[in-house]
Amino acid sequence: MIMKKIIFSFILFSAALGAQAASLNTTASYVYSSDYNQARIGAAIPLGLNASIGLQGRYVEDKFSVEDGAFKDPIYSVYLPIRLDLDLVKLNITPFYYFENKSDDERFQDASAYGVNARLMTNLVEDEVNQLFTTAYIGVSYANQKGTLFEDGQASDEDYSQMAYTLGFLQNFFGTFVFQGAATAYQYPNGIDGVEYFRGIMDQNDLAFTQSYDINRALGKYVLSARISRLWPEKRSSLYVGYHFAEFYTADSQHSFLLGNTFYVTANAYVDAAYNHLQTTGGENKRDIFFINLNIAF
Repeated sequence: MIMKKIIFSFILFSAALGAQAASLNTTASYVYSSDYNQARIGAAIPLGLNASIGLQGRYVEDKFSVEDGAFKDPIYSVYLPIRLDLDLVKLNITPFYYFENKSDDERFQDASAYGVNARLMTNLVEDEVNQLFTTAYIGVSYANQKGTLFEDGQASDEDYSQMAYTLGFLQNFFGTFVFQGAATAYQYPNGIDGVEYFRGIMDQNDLAFTQSYDINRALGKYVLSARISRLWPEKRSSLYVGYHFAEFYTADSQHSFLLGNTFYVTANAYVDAAYNHLQTTGGENKRDIFFINLNIAF
């Protein structure tokens, strides 16, 4: 029922705004792994020359055991990405909301979440003659989750909040190669000492994208990530490789390896397809993730 409401709202949003806008960008993606199925649909329209607004809906289905903390019912969330492009800076703000997911297990309370992701970007070097560009960005995100906290051997129902801070840069070399590096640190205003596990509904990638398409609900300490892309501007395609190392308070540290390709299939439609391999430090836990996204401009 919730997914039907999301799709219906998405259709109304696209139809109403698309009729007034000069262009409408739509996107649909699917991610497969051994632990999750997830799908996302979205649309965005320009608001003049320097701004845009969008609406996205996501569906997630847990495939692992309910006894291990999985959610029996599908998880639904919505996002409202807003972009503002000024002379000196670019600002991206994305509020999001997770609909309540009921729990039949007496160990866990019903779960929901809300938050906002904000990122500010500015050009440090802009050499159009030699096609050399350096862009720096900072990100600040906040989330509050209604979930079950296991602390010092005791379980309690909590509204648990967290912050994420990201510092990163992009370096473009001659319009052919792009290197990206970033570091993200997490803060927990409610405290993190003694926390063994938090059963929350939110994907931590909503706070900061860290070169992985996995769904991660563990409470993180920090993530170091990098990505290098080879561009073919004349063919409007690229090949990219990404990596991250993440350390957590409530899970084992992990490595993520990402290999992807973007290419146009028509003049107004392109595909982003990627393979993502994750493994914990020492290689005890491994999983493979497959991602595909279709973006069409009307």
